[in-house]
Amino acid sequence: MTTAPAKLALSRVSHRFGETVALAPTDLTIAPGEFVSVVGPSGCGKSTMFNIIAGVLTPTGGRVSVDGRDVTGRAGEVGYMLQKDLLLPWRTVLENIVLGATLKGGASRKEREEGVALARRYGLGDFVNHYPAALSGGMRQRVALMRTLAMHRDVLLLDEPFGALDSQTRFAMQQWLLSVWERERRTIVFVTHDIDESVYLSDRVVVMSPRPGRIRRILEVPIPRPRPVSCLTTPEFAAIKREILDIIYEEAPQIGAGTPETGA
Repeated sequence: MTTAPAKLALSRVSHRFGETVALAPTDLTIAPGEFVSVVGPSGCGKSTMFNIIAGVLTPTGGRVSVDGRDVTGRAGEVGYMLQKDLLLPWRTVLENIVLGATLKGGASRKEREEGVALARRYGLGDFVNHYPAALSGGMRQRVALMRTLAMHRDVLLLDEPFGALDSQTRFAMQQWLLSVWERERRTIVFVTHDIDESVYLSDRVVVMSPRPGRIRRILEVPIPRPRPVSCLTTPEFAAIKREILDIIYEEAPQIGAGTPETGA
């Protein structure tokens, strides 16, 4: 998959906060339609890299490109979704889905129809006129992802989108996300602290190390798709998880060391 033309590429991207190197020069190439997760301990630069790709943080050095176009420091070139759904409570499900268009001057009839189609396609067709207060946590996250899809960006950044959900809802949402990804075939960069989640979802897992934040290793996940629940207990799954844990905890800081964690 890595031999395909790059959809998203980071070339020697780095960032400093004052004298602290939050992200060492980093190279990363992601192919069209690939699902890549980023894991690592606190302070490894995951969020810094995410914000640089999103264009809300300009790197100290290096270049971010989408389809070969330089998008460094340019917000709006990719879709992104945070852990908090950030739904507007006074707007309906449909109004939240088309919020991006609304903020750009108003959602057209076509855009509203596309929003309804998204809701129907992904299980919320009966809730388009409901308000967020009437939705469960998993349903709210579905709406947030539909809002991201409605931005019509080929690259989606998802930052711990299921971190606040209980374990059963979280796994259901992981399965739902895979079904969306298999249908939409967008390129996804998924930031998570959950190693099982990263292995289950991804084509590759990027493992980062702290101080300065850098990529230690990129692991292929050779588990065939679609991935049944039973794959979570296979030797192949356990071996990849073990390797990620070994990389992360090989350099884990001593508790009480008092090292600042800028750029987590």
